[in-house]
Amino acid sequence: MSVPIPRPFVWLLAALAIVLSFDGLGSRKLANPDEGRYSEISREMAASNDFVTPRLNGIKYFEKPPLQYWATAIAFKVFGPSEWSARLYTALCALGAILLAAWCARRCFDADTALLTAAVLFSAPYFAALGEVVTLDMGLTFWMTLAVTSYLIAERASTPASRLRWLLLSWTGMAGAVLSKGLIGIVFPGAAIFLYCAWHRDFGRLARLAWLPGIALFLVLTAPWFALVSQANPEFLRFFFIHEHFERFTSTAHRRTEAWWYFLPILFAGFLPWMVAILPAIRRAWRRAPQMDATGRAFAPLRLLVIFSLFILAFFSASGSKLPAYILPFFPVFAIVVAAYLKQCEPRLLAWMVLPVAPLALAGAWAALRAPARRGGDAFVQSLFVGMSEWVALAALVIAIAALVAFFLLRAQRKWTAILVLSFATLGGIEMIERGYEKISPLQSAHALAQSIRAKGLERARIYEVAHHEQGLPFYLDRTVTLVEYLDEFETGLKAEPGKAIARLADLPAAWNAPGEAVAIIQPSRLNEFKALGLSYEIIHQDPRRLALQKIPPA
Repeated sequence: MSVPIPRPFVWLLAALAIVLSFDGLGSRKLANPDEGRYSEISREMAASNDFVTPRLNGIKYFEKPPLQYWATAIAFKVFGPSEWSARLYTALCALGAILLAAWCARRCFDADTALLTAAVLFSAPYFAALGEVVTLDMGLTFWMTLAVTSYLIAERASTPASRLRWLLLSWTGMAGAVLSKGLIGIVFPGAAIFLYCAWHRDFGRLARLAWLPGIALFLVLTAPWFALVSQANPEFLRFFFIHEHFERFTSTAHRRTEAWWYFLPILFAGFLPWMVAILPAIRRAWRRAPQMDATGRAFAPLRLLVIFSLFILAFFSASGSKLPAYILPFFPVFAIVVAAYLKQCEPRLLAWMVLPVAPLALAGAWAALRAPARRGGDAFVQSLFVGMSEWVALAALVIAIAALVAFFLLRAQRKWTAILVLSFATLGGIEMIERGYEKISPLQSAHALAQSIRAKGLERARIYEVAHHEQGLPFYLDRTVTLVEYLDEFETGLKAEPGKAIARLADLPAAWNAPGEAVAIIQPSRLNEFKALGLSYEIIHQDPRRLALQKIPPA
Protein backbone atom coordinates (compact mmCIF):
# COMPACT_ATOMS: atom_id res chain seq x y z
CA MET A 1 0.00 0.00 0.00
CA SER A 2 1.23 3.43 -0.80
CA VAL A 3 -0.29 5.16 2.23
CA PRO A 4 0.52 4.52 5.88
CA ILE A 5 -1.90 2.60 8.06
CA PRO A 6 -4.09 5.00 10.05
CA ARG A 7 -3.62 4.42 13.78
CA PRO A 8 -7.41 4.46 14.44
CA PHE A 9 -7.65 1.48 12.08
CA VAL A 10 -5.51 -0.59 14.46
CA TRP A 11 -7.65 0.28 17.48
CA LEU A 12 -10.88 -0.33 15.58
CA LEU A 13 -9.66 -3.78 14.58
CA ALA A 14 -8.86 -4.50 18.23
CA ALA A 15 -12.40 -3.44 19.15
CA LEU A 16 -13.74 -5.74 16.43
CA ALA A 17 -11.83 -8.63 18.01
CA ILE A 18 -13.53 -8.02 21.35
CA VAL A 19 -16.96 -7.76 19.73
CA LEU A 20 -16.39 -10.88 17.65
CA SER A 21 -15.20 -12.95 20.59
CA PHE A 22 -17.43 -11.95 23.46
CA ASP A 23 -20.47 -9.95 22.38
CA GLY A 24 -23.68 -11.88 22.72
CA LEU A 25 -22.17 -15.09 24.10
CA GLY A 26 -24.92 -15.36 26.68
CA SER A 27 -27.77 -13.75 24.75
CA ARG A 28 -28.89 -16.88 22.88
CA LYS A 29 -30.15 -20.16 24.29
CA LEU A 30 -28.11 -23.24 23.46
CA ALA A 31 -29.20 -24.68 20.12
CA ASN A 32 -29.66 -28.36 19.39
CA PRO A 33 -27.88 -30.53 18.68
CA ASP A 34 -24.22 -29.47 18.97
CA GLU A 35 -24.45 -26.69 21.53
CA GLY A 36 -26.64 -28.75 23.83
CA ARG A 37 -24.54 -31.89 23.39
CA TYR A 38 -21.08 -30.46 24.02
CA SER A 39 -22.22 -28.17 26.83
CA GLU A 40 -23.86 -31.11 28.61
CA ILE A 41 -20.74 -33.29 28.35
CA SER A 42 -18.77 -30.50 29.99
CA ARG A 43 -21.43 -29.97 32.66
CA GLU A 44 -21.36 -33.65 33.59
CA MET A 45 -17.56 -33.64 33.65
CA ALA A 46 -17.53 -30.64 35.99
CA ALA A 47 -20.19 -32.21 38.23
CA SER A 48 -18.55 -35.64 38.43
CA ASN A 49 -14.89 -34.52 38.44
CA ASP A 50 -14.24 -37.41 36.05
CA PHE A 51 -11.94 -35.83 33.45
CA VAL A 52 -11.04 -39.18 31.85
CA THR A 53 -14.30 -40.66 30.53
CA PRO A 54 -16.60 -38.17 28.76
CA ARG A 55 -20.29 -38.85 29.30
CA LEU A 56 -23.36 -37.51 27.54
CA ASN A 57 -26.62 -37.85 29.45
CA GLY A 58 -24.72 -40.13 31.85
CA ILE A 59 -23.67 -42.50 29.03
CA LYS A 60 -20.10 -43.03 27.84
CA TYR A 61 -19.38 -40.85 24.82
CA PHE A 62 -16.18 -41.38 22.82
CA GLU A 63 -16.86 -39.64 19.51
CA LYS A 64 -14.38 -36.83 20.20
CA PRO A 65 -11.34 -36.23 22.47
CA PRO A 66 -11.78 -34.18 25.65
CA LEU A 67 -9.79 -30.94 25.34
CA GLN A 68 -12.81 -28.68 24.82
CA TYR A 69 -14.76 -30.58 27.46
CA TRP A 70 -11.93 -29.97 29.92
CA ALA A 71 -11.75 -26.26 29.13
CA THR A 72 -15.51 -25.73 29.36
CA ALA A 73 -15.81 -27.84 32.53
CA ILE A 74 -13.23 -25.55 34.13
CA ALA A 75 -15.21 -22.52 32.92
CA PHE A 76 -18.33 -24.01 34.53
CA LYS A 77 -16.49 -24.53 37.81
CA VAL A 78 -15.19 -20.93 37.78
CA PHE A 79 -18.21 -19.07 36.39
CA GLY A 80 -21.05 -21.56 36.82
CA PRO A 81 -22.92 -23.33 33.98
CA SER A 82 -24.50 -20.83 31.57
CA GLU A 83 -24.70 -20.07 27.88
CA TRP A 84 -21.90 -17.53 28.32
CA SER A 85 -19.47 -19.90 30.02
CA ALA A 86 -20.41 -22.70 27.58
CA ARG A 87 -19.32 -20.52 24.64
CA LEU A 88 -16.28 -18.94 26.32
CA TYR A 89 -13.70 -21.47 25.09
CA THR A 90 -14.98 -21.26 21.51
CA ALA A 91 -14.83 -17.47 21.60
CA LEU A 92 -11.29 -17.49 22.99
CA CYS A 93 -10.22 -19.95 20.28
CA ALA A 94 -11.70 -17.70 17.57
CA LEU A 95 -9.88 -14.68 18.95
CA GLY A 96 -6.70 -16.72 19.33
CA ALA A 97 -6.86 -17.94 15.72
CA ILE A 98 -7.20 -14.35 14.49
CA LEU A 99 -4.23 -13.22 16.55
CA LEU A 100 -2.11 -16.17 15.44
CA ALA A 101 -2.86 -15.60 11.76
CA ALA A 102 -2.14 -11.88 12.06
CA TRP A 103 1.06 -12.50 14.03
CA CYS A 104 2.26 -15.01 11.43
CA ALA A 105 1.52 -12.52 8.64
CA ARG A 106 3.49 -9.87 10.54
CA ARG A 107 6.50 -12.14 11.02
CA CYS A 108 6.49 -13.58 7.50
CA PHE A 109 5.48 -10.43 5.61
CA ASP A 110 4.71 -7.02 7.13
CA ALA A 111 2.34 -5.02 9.35
CA ASP A 112 -0.02 -4.18 6.48
CA THR A 113 -0.55 -7.86 5.65
CA ALA A 114 -1.05 -8.64 9.34
CA LEU A 115 -3.82 -6.06 9.72
CA LEU A 116 -5.44 -7.14 6.48
CA THR A 117 -5.37 -10.75 7.69
CA ALA A 118 -7.27 -9.72 10.82
CA ALA A 119 -9.72 -7.66 8.74
CA VAL A 120 -10.38 -10.57 6.35
CA LEU A 121 -11.13 -12.92 9.25
CA PHE A 122 -13.30 -10.36 11.01
CA SER A 123 -15.35 -9.92 7.89
CA ALA A 124 -15.57 -13.62 6.98
CA PRO A 125 -19.19 -14.28 8.02
CA TYR A 126 -18.78 -18.01 8.49
CA PHE A 127 -15.75 -17.76 10.76
CA ALA A 128 -17.18 -14.86 12.76
CA ALA A 129 -20.53 -16.57 13.31
CA LEU A 130 -18.99 -19.84 14.50
CA GLY A 131 -16.89 -17.90 16.97
CA GLU A 132 -20.05 -17.63 19.08
CA VAL A 133 -21.29 -21.21 18.72
CA VAL A 134 -20.37 -24.23 20.84
CA THR A 135 -18.66 -26.42 18.28
CA LEU A 136 -15.49 -28.50 18.51
CA ASP A 137 -14.31 -27.25 15.13
CA MET A 138 -13.29 -23.81 16.40
CA GLY A 139 -11.03 -25.37 19.03
CA LEU A 140 -9.53 -27.61 16.34
CA THR A 141 -9.08 -24.53 14.17
CA PHE A 142 -7.14 -22.64 16.85
CA TRP A 143 -4.71 -25.48 17.56
CA MET A 144 -4.21 -26.30 13.89
CA THR A 145 -3.60 -22.62 13.16
CA LEU A 146 -1.00 -22.63 15.95
CA ALA A 147 0.70 -25.65 14.35
CA VAL A 148 0.89 -24.17 10.85
CA THR A 149 1.75 -20.58 11.74
CA SER A 150 4.44 -21.66 14.23
CA TYR A 151 6.03 -23.79 11.54
CA LEU A 152 6.09 -20.87 9.10
CA ILE A 153 7.70 -18.62 11.69
CA ALA A 154 10.22 -21.36 12.54
CA GLU A 155 11.35 -21.38 8.89
CA ARG A 156 12.25 -17.70 9.26
CA ALA A 157 13.90 -18.00 12.67
CA SER A 158 17.32 -16.38 12.85
CA THR A 159 18.93 -18.85 15.28
CA PRO A 160 18.74 -22.62 15.82
CA ALA A 161 17.41 -22.07 19.36
CA SER A 162 14.62 -19.82 18.11
CA ARG A 163 13.75 -22.28 15.36
CA LEU A 164 13.53 -25.12 17.88
CA ARG A 165 11.20 -23.12 20.12
CA TRP A 166 8.83 -22.36 17.24
CA LEU A 167 8.92 -25.97 16.03
CA LEU A 168 8.08 -27.23 19.50
CA LEU A 169 5.20 -24.78 19.57
CA SER A 170 4.06 -26.27 16.26
CA TRP A 171 4.19 -29.76 17.77
CA THR A 172 2.18 -28.40 20.70
CA GLY A 173 -0.42 -27.12 18.25
CA MET A 174 -0.71 -30.55 16.66
CA ALA A 175 -1.10 -32.14 20.09
CA GLY A 176 -3.88 -29.69 20.95
CA ALA A 177 -5.57 -30.39 17.62
CA VAL A 178 -5.44 -34.16 18.21
CA LEU A 179 -6.93 -33.69 21.69
CA SER A 180 -9.61 -31.50 20.09
CA LYS A 181 -10.82 -33.74 17.29
CA GLY A 182 -8.54 -36.66 16.64
CA LEU A 183 -5.84 -37.69 14.20
CA ILE A 184 -6.59 -35.00 11.62
CA GLY A 185 -4.83 -32.66 14.03
CA ILE A 186 -1.48 -34.11 12.99
CA VAL A 187 -2.42 -35.47 9.55
CA PHE A 188 -3.38 -32.11 8.03
CA PRO A 189 -0.27 -30.07 8.96
CA GLY A 190 1.97 -33.07 8.30
CA ALA A 191 0.44 -33.71 4.88
CA ALA A 192 0.75 -30.05 3.90
CA ILE A 193 4.45 -29.93 4.78
CA PHE A 194 5.12 -33.24 3.00
CA LEU A 195 3.26 -32.16 -0.16
CA TYR A 196 5.13 -28.84 -0.16
CA CYS A 197 8.46 -30.66 0.08
CA ALA A 198 7.42 -33.13 -2.61
CA TRP A 199 6.41 -30.33 -4.99
CA HIS A 200 9.73 -28.55 -4.47
CA ARG A 201 11.77 -31.77 -4.22
CA ASP A 202 13.11 -30.42 -0.97
CA PHE A 203 12.84 -33.43 1.36
CA GLY A 204 15.80 -32.17 3.34
CA ARG A 205 13.38 -29.75 4.96
CA LEU A 206 11.55 -32.71 6.51
CA ALA A 207 14.68 -33.68 8.40
CA ARG A 208 14.69 -30.31 10.15
CA LEU A 209 11.36 -30.70 11.98
CA ALA A 210 12.87 -31.44 15.42
CA TRP A 211 11.48 -34.96 15.27
CA LEU A 212 12.87 -36.36 18.52
CA PRO A 213 11.99 -33.50 20.89
CA GLY A 214 8.81 -32.81 18.91
CA ILE A 215 7.46 -36.35 19.09
CA ALA A 216 8.46 -36.57 22.75
CA LEU A 217 6.53 -33.38 23.52
CA PHE A 218 3.57 -34.53 21.42
CA LEU A 219 3.36 -37.83 23.31
CA VAL A 220 3.75 -36.19 26.70
CA LEU A 221 0.76 -33.98 25.89
CA THR A 222 -1.51 -36.55 24.24
CA ALA A 223 -0.62 -40.07 25.41
CA PRO A 224 -1.69 -39.81 29.09
CA TRP A 225 -5.38 -39.29 28.32
CA PHE A 226 -5.46 -41.97 25.62
CA ALA A 227 -3.82 -44.42 28.03
CA LEU A 228 -6.12 -43.59 30.93
CA VAL A 229 -9.35 -43.65 28.93
CA SER A 230 -8.36 -46.95 27.26
CA GLN A 231 -7.56 -48.50 30.61
CA ALA A 232 -10.90 -47.43 32.05
CA ASN A 233 -12.92 -48.27 28.91
CA PRO A 234 -11.77 -51.30 26.86
CA GLU A 235 -14.20 -50.44 24.07
CA PHE A 236 -12.61 -47.03 23.46
CA LEU A 237 -9.71 -47.87 21.13
CA ARG A 238 -11.72 -49.71 18.51
CA PHE A 239 -14.54 -47.17 18.48
CA PHE A 240 -12.35 -44.05 18.44
CA PHE A 241 -9.62 -45.03 16.00
CA ILE A 242 -11.49 -47.39 13.67
CA HIS A 243 -15.09 -46.18 13.71
CA GLU A 244 -14.63 -42.45 14.24
CA HIS A 245 -11.73 -42.02 11.85
CA PHE A 246 -11.72 -44.64 9.09
CA GLU A 247 -15.33 -45.83 9.00
CA ARG A 248 -16.73 -42.31 9.31
CA PHE A 249 -14.54 -41.10 6.41
CA THR A 250 -15.24 -44.02 4.09
CA SER A 251 -18.91 -44.74 4.84
CA THR A 252 -22.24 -42.93 4.78
CA ALA A 253 -23.50 -44.53 7.98
CA HIS A 254 -23.96 -41.16 9.69
CA ARG A 255 -26.34 -39.93 6.97
CA ARG A 256 -24.15 -36.93 6.20
CA THR A 257 -23.70 -37.59 2.49
CA GLU A 258 -23.41 -34.59 0.20
CA ALA A 259 -22.11 -33.83 -3.28
CA TRP A 260 -18.35 -33.46 -3.81
CA TRP A 261 -18.78 -29.69 -4.28
CA TYR A 262 -20.71 -29.31 -1.00
CA PHE A 263 -18.04 -27.15 0.69
CA LEU A 264 -17.43 -24.77 -2.23
CA PRO A 265 -20.52 -22.55 -1.62
CA ILE A 266 -19.70 -22.54 2.11
CA LEU A 267 -16.17 -21.45 1.33
CA PHE A 268 -17.11 -18.62 -1.03
CA ALA A 269 -20.04 -17.39 1.06
CA GLY A 270 -17.89 -17.73 4.16
CA PHE A 271 -15.44 -15.16 2.75
CA LEU A 272 -18.35 -13.10 1.38
CA PRO A 273 -16.82 -9.61 1.08
CA TRP A 274 -13.70 -11.03 -0.57
CA MET A 275 -15.20 -14.02 -2.37
CA VAL A 276 -14.26 -12.76 -5.83
CA ALA A 277 -10.65 -12.39 -4.69
CA ILE A 278 -10.30 -16.04 -3.63
CA LEU A 279 -9.21 -17.52 -6.96
CA PRO A 280 -6.90 -14.61 -7.91
CA ALA A 281 -5.39 -14.83 -4.43
CA ILE A 282 -4.61 -18.52 -4.89
CA ARG A 283 -3.06 -17.89 -8.29
CA ARG A 284 -0.94 -14.96 -7.06
CA ALA A 285 0.17 -16.84 -3.93
CA TRP A 286 1.26 -19.85 -5.98
CA ARG A 287 3.27 -17.70 -8.37
CA ARG A 288 4.80 -15.44 -5.75
CA ALA A 289 8.58 -15.58 -5.70
CA PRO A 290 9.98 -17.57 -2.74
CA GLN A 291 11.70 -15.89 0.19
CA MET A 292 14.96 -16.99 1.77
CA ASP A 293 14.75 -18.90 5.03
CA ALA A 294 17.33 -18.69 7.81
CA THR A 295 19.62 -21.19 6.03
CA GLY A 296 19.53 -19.28 2.75
CA ARG A 297 17.21 -21.80 1.07
CA ALA A 298 14.18 -20.73 -0.94
CA PHE A 299 10.89 -20.97 0.94
CA ALA A 300 7.41 -19.95 -0.24
CA PRO A 301 5.14 -19.57 2.82
CA LEU A 302 2.07 -18.58 0.81
CA ARG A 303 2.38 -21.68 -1.34
CA LEU A 304 2.49 -23.84 1.78
CA LEU A 305 -0.65 -22.11 3.08
CA VAL A 306 -2.42 -22.76 -0.22
CA ILE A 307 -1.44 -26.44 -0.08
CA PHE A 308 -2.66 -26.71 3.51
CA SER A 309 -5.97 -25.02 2.69
CA LEU A 310 -6.67 -27.01 -0.47
CA PHE A 311 -5.74 -30.26 1.27
CA ILE A 312 -8.41 -29.60 3.90
CA LEU A 313 -10.95 -28.84 1.17
CA ALA A 314 -10.05 -31.94 -0.86
CA PHE A 315 -9.96 -34.24 2.17
CA PHE A 316 -13.43 -33.38 3.41
CA SER A 317 -14.86 -33.19 -0.11
CA ALA A 318 -13.80 -36.81 -0.58
CA SER A 319 -15.20 -37.89 2.78
CA GLY A 320 -18.45 -39.84 3.03
CA SER A 321 -19.39 -37.69 6.04
CA LYS A 322 -19.82 -33.95 5.54
CA LEU A 323 -20.89 -31.20 7.92
CA PRO A 324 -20.53 -27.46 7.24
CA ALA A 325 -18.10 -26.74 10.10
CA TYR A 326 -15.57 -29.32 8.94
CA ILE A 327 -13.65 -26.84 6.79
CA LEU A 328 -13.41 -24.16 9.49
CA PRO A 329 -9.60 -24.70 9.86
CA PHE A 330 -9.34 -23.49 6.25
CA PHE A 331 -10.24 -19.93 7.18
CA PRO A 332 -7.45 -18.46 9.39
CA VAL A 333 -4.52 -19.65 7.27
CA PHE A 334 -6.24 -18.83 4.00
CA ALA A 335 -7.02 -15.36 5.34
CA ILE A 336 -3.25 -14.70 5.11
CA VAL A 337 -3.34 -15.69 1.43
CA VAL A 338 -6.25 -13.34 0.76
CA ALA A 339 -4.64 -10.54 2.78
CA ALA A 340 -1.38 -10.81 0.83
CA TYR A 341 -3.38 -10.43 -2.37
CA LEU A 342 -5.42 -7.48 -1.07
CA LYS A 343 -2.24 -5.67 -0.05
CA GLN A 344 -0.86 -5.59 -3.58
CA CYS A 345 -4.20 -5.35 -5.40
CA GLU A 346 -4.85 -1.99 -7.04
CA PRO A 347 -7.83 -0.20 -5.43
CA ARG A 348 -9.69 0.20 -8.72
CA LEU A 349 -9.37 -3.52 -9.48
CA LEU A 350 -10.43 -4.39 -5.95
CA ALA A 351 -13.47 -2.14 -6.38
CA TRP A 352 -14.81 -4.39 -9.14
CA MET A 353 -14.17 -7.45 -6.96
CA VAL A 354 -16.19 -5.95 -4.11
CA LEU A 355 -19.07 -4.71 -6.26
CA PRO A 356 -20.71 -8.16 -6.89
CA VAL A 357 -21.27 -8.46 -3.13
CA ALA A 358 -24.00 -5.81 -3.36
CA PRO A 359 -26.39 -7.63 -5.74
CA LEU A 360 -25.67 -10.95 -4.04
CA ALA A 361 -26.56 -9.48 -0.65
CA LEU A 362 -29.71 -7.86 -2.06
CA ALA A 363 -30.73 -11.21 -3.52
CA GLY A 364 -30.15 -12.74 -0.10
CA ALA A 365 -32.38 -10.12 1.53
CA TRP A 366 -35.15 -10.83 -0.98
CA ALA A 367 -34.83 -14.59 -0.45
CA ALA A 368 -34.87 -14.18 3.34
CA LEU A 369 -38.12 -12.21 3.26
CA ARG A 370 -39.78 -14.81 1.03
CA ALA A 371 -38.49 -17.83 2.96
CA PRO A 372 -41.14 -18.03 5.73
CA ALA A 373 -44.04 -18.16 3.26
CA ARG A 374 -42.31 -20.81 1.16
CA ARG A 375 -41.44 -22.84 4.24
CA GLY A 376 -45.02 -23.21 5.45
CA GLY A 377 -45.98 -24.42 8.92
CA ASP A 378 -48.53 -23.25 11.45
CA ALA A 379 -49.00 -19.64 12.52
CA PHE A 380 -46.65 -20.00 15.50
CA VAL A 381 -43.79 -21.36 13.40
CA GLN A 382 -44.47 -18.77 10.71
CA SER A 383 -44.20 -15.94 13.25
CA LEU A 384 -40.85 -17.24 14.50
CA PHE A 385 -39.36 -17.49 11.02
CA VAL A 386 -40.76 -14.11 9.99
CA GLY A 387 -38.95 -12.57 12.95
CA MET A 388 -35.71 -14.27 11.92
CA SER A 389 -36.06 -13.41 8.23
CA GLU A 390 -36.48 -9.72 9.02
CA TRP A 391 -33.15 -9.64 10.85
CA VAL A 392 -31.43 -11.63 8.09
CA ALA A 393 -32.81 -9.31 5.41
CA LEU A 394 -31.65 -6.25 7.36
CA ALA A 395 -28.17 -7.78 7.71
CA ALA A 396 -28.00 -8.45 3.98
CA LEU A 397 -29.13 -4.90 3.22
CA VAL A 398 -26.42 -3.44 5.47
CA ILE A 399 -23.76 -5.53 3.73
CA ALA A 400 -25.06 -4.55 0.30
CA ILE A 401 -24.92 -0.84 1.15
CA ALA A 402 -21.42 -1.26 2.60
CA ALA A 403 -20.26 -2.99 -0.58
CA LEU A 404 -21.52 -0.06 -2.67
CA VAL A 405 -19.84 2.44 -0.35
CA ALA A 406 -16.61 0.43 -0.47
CA PHE A 407 -16.79 0.37 -4.27
CA PHE A 408 -16.83 4.16 -4.52
CA LEU A 409 -14.17 4.54 -1.84
CA LEU A 410 -11.89 2.17 -3.73
CA ARG A 411 -12.54 4.03 -6.96
CA ALA A 412 -11.35 7.11 -5.06
CA GLN A 413 -8.17 5.27 -3.99
CA ARG A 414 -9.23 5.14 -0.33
CA LYS A 415 -8.34 1.52 0.21
CA TRP A 416 -8.02 1.33 4.00
CA THR A 417 -11.27 3.21 4.55
CA ALA A 418 -13.09 0.88 2.17
CA ILE A 419 -11.75 -2.21 3.93
CA LEU A 420 -12.71 -0.76 7.30
CA VAL A 421 -16.27 0.01 6.16
CA LEU A 422 -16.76 -3.46 4.71
CA SER A 423 -15.27 -5.18 7.77
CA PHE A 424 -17.46 -3.27 10.21
CA ALA A 425 -20.60 -3.70 8.13
CA THR A 426 -20.10 -7.44 7.68
CA LEU A 427 -19.48 -8.00 11.37
CA GLY A 428 -22.57 -5.92 12.15
CA GLY A 429 -24.52 -8.05 9.71
CA ILE A 430 -23.34 -11.21 11.46
CA GLU A 431 -24.55 -9.84 14.79
CA MET A 432 -27.96 -9.13 13.22
CA ILE A 433 -28.19 -12.66 11.84
CA GLU A 434 -27.40 -14.05 15.28
CA ARG A 435 -30.21 -11.96 16.74
CA GLY A 436 -32.47 -13.30 14.04
CA TYR A 437 -31.50 -16.85 14.89
CA GLU A 438 -32.48 -16.13 18.49
CA LYS A 439 -36.06 -15.61 17.25
CA ILE A 440 -36.42 -19.33 16.46
CA SER A 441 -34.91 -20.38 19.79
CA PRO A 442 -38.20 -22.03 20.93
CA LEU A 443 -37.73 -24.54 18.09
CA GLN A 444 -33.95 -24.88 18.17
CA SER A 445 -33.35 -24.99 21.93
CA ALA A 446 -34.60 -27.16 24.79
CA HIS A 447 -34.73 -24.15 27.13
CA ALA A 448 -38.48 -23.53 26.84
CA LEU A 449 -39.19 -27.23 27.33
CA ALA A 450 -37.06 -27.29 30.48
CA GLN A 451 -38.82 -24.17 31.76
CA SER A 452 -42.22 -25.85 31.35
CA ILE A 453 -41.01 -28.84 33.34
CA ARG A 454 -39.59 -26.60 36.07
CA ALA A 455 -42.79 -24.56 36.21
CA LYS A 456 -44.62 -27.73 37.24
CA GLY A 457 -41.99 -28.55 39.85
CA LEU A 458 -41.05 -31.71 37.95
CA GLU A 459 -37.32 -31.12 37.43
CA ARG A 460 -36.53 -34.04 39.85
CA ALA A 461 -39.18 -36.38 38.44
CA ARG A 462 -38.32 -39.41 36.33
CA ILE A 463 -37.99 -38.04 32.79
CA TYR A 464 -38.21 -40.30 29.75
CA GLU A 465 -37.30 -39.24 26.22
CA VAL A 466 -39.09 -41.48 23.75
CA ALA A 467 -37.44 -42.31 20.40
CA HIS A 468 -35.44 -39.07 20.30
CA HIS A 469 -33.15 -36.93 22.43
CA GLU A 470 -33.29 -33.21 23.21
CA GLN A 471 -29.58 -32.52 23.52
CA GLY A 472 -29.95 -29.38 25.63
CA LEU A 473 -32.57 -30.71 28.05
CA PRO A 474 -30.15 -32.31 30.55
CA PHE A 475 -28.09 -29.11 30.58
CA TYR A 476 -31.08 -26.89 31.34
CA LEU A 477 -32.48 -29.33 33.92
CA ASP A 478 -29.03 -29.84 35.49
CA ARG A 479 -29.53 -33.62 35.42
CA THR A 480 -29.67 -36.61 33.09
CA VAL A 481 -32.80 -38.21 31.63
CA THR A 482 -33.72 -41.77 30.58
CA LEU A 483 -33.73 -42.66 26.88
CA VAL A 484 -36.45 -44.95 25.56
CA GLU A 485 -36.01 -46.90 22.31
CA TYR A 486 -33.23 -44.63 21.12
CA LEU A 487 -29.60 -45.42 20.21
CA ASP A 488 -27.97 -43.22 17.54
CA GLU A 489 -24.74 -41.77 19.00
CA PHE A 490 -25.36 -43.60 22.29
CA GLU A 491 -25.02 -47.07 20.76
CA THR A 492 -21.45 -47.74 21.92
CA GLY A 493 -22.05 -46.38 25.41
CA LEU A 494 -25.27 -48.34 25.86
CA LYS A 495 -23.60 -51.57 24.75
CA ALA A 496 -21.19 -51.07 27.64
CA GLU A 497 -23.89 -49.95 30.09
CA PRO A 498 -27.28 -51.18 28.79
CA GLY A 499 -29.05 -50.54 32.09
CA LYS A 500 -28.89 -46.77 31.55
CA ALA A 501 -31.76 -46.75 29.04
CA ILE A 502 -35.03 -48.50 28.23
CA ALA A 503 -34.50 -50.49 25.07
CA ARG A 504 -38.13 -50.86 23.92
CA LEU A 505 -41.18 -48.63 24.10
CA ALA A 506 -43.16 -51.65 25.30
CA ASP A 507 -41.04 -51.65 28.49
CA LEU A 508 -41.94 -48.06 29.39
CA PRO A 509 -45.25 -48.73 31.22
CA ALA A 510 -43.55 -50.65 34.04
CA ALA A 511 -41.22 -47.73 34.69
CA TRP A 512 -43.94 -45.13 34.16
CA ASN A 513 -46.34 -46.74 36.64
CA ALA A 514 -43.74 -47.05 39.39
CA PRO A 515 -44.38 -44.81 42.42
CA GLY A 516 -43.41 -41.18 41.97
CA GLU A 517 -43.77 -38.44 39.41
CA ALA A 518 -42.85 -38.99 35.76
CA VAL A 519 -42.63 -36.99 32.53
CA ALA A 520 -42.32 -38.27 28.95
CA ILE A 521 -40.90 -36.18 26.10
CA ILE A 522 -42.10 -37.32 22.68
CA GLN A 523 -42.41 -35.98 19.16
CA PRO A 524 -46.01 -35.02 18.24
CA SER A 525 -46.06 -37.63 15.48
CA ARG A 526 -45.54 -40.39 18.07
CA LEU A 527 -48.42 -39.42 20.37
CA ASN A 528 -50.70 -42.18 19.11
CA GLU A 529 -48.04 -44.77 19.89
CA PHE A 530 -47.85 -43.42 23.42
CA LYS A 531 -51.63 -43.47 23.79
CA ALA A 532 -51.65 -47.11 22.72
CA LEU A 533 -49.65 -47.95 25.85
CA GLY A 534 -52.72 -47.07 27.93
CA LEU A 535 -50.86 -44.66 30.23
CA SER A 536 -52.55 -41.74 31.99
CA TYR A 537 -51.07 -38.32 31.28
CA GLU A 538 -51.68 -34.65 30.69
CA ILE A 539 -49.80 -32.35 28.29
CA ILE A 540 -47.70 -29.73 30.10
CA HIS A 541 -45.70 -28.46 27.10
CA GLN A 542 -46.45 -28.43 23.41
CA ASP A 543 -44.62 -26.99 20.43
CA PRO A 544 -44.26 -28.12 16.80
CA ARG A 545 -41.33 -30.41 17.63
CA ARG A 546 -42.08 -31.97 21.02
CA LEU A 547 -44.64 -32.71 23.69
CA ALA A 548 -44.08 -33.07 27.42
CA LEU A 549 -46.54 -35.44 29.11
CA GLN A 550 -46.94 -35.51 32.88
CA LYS A 551 -47.99 -38.73 34.54
CA ILE A 552 -51.46 -38.66 36.14
CA PRO A 553 -51.57 -41.07 39.08
CA PRO A 554 -54.46 -43.56 38.94
CA ALA A 555 -57.47 -42.55 41.01
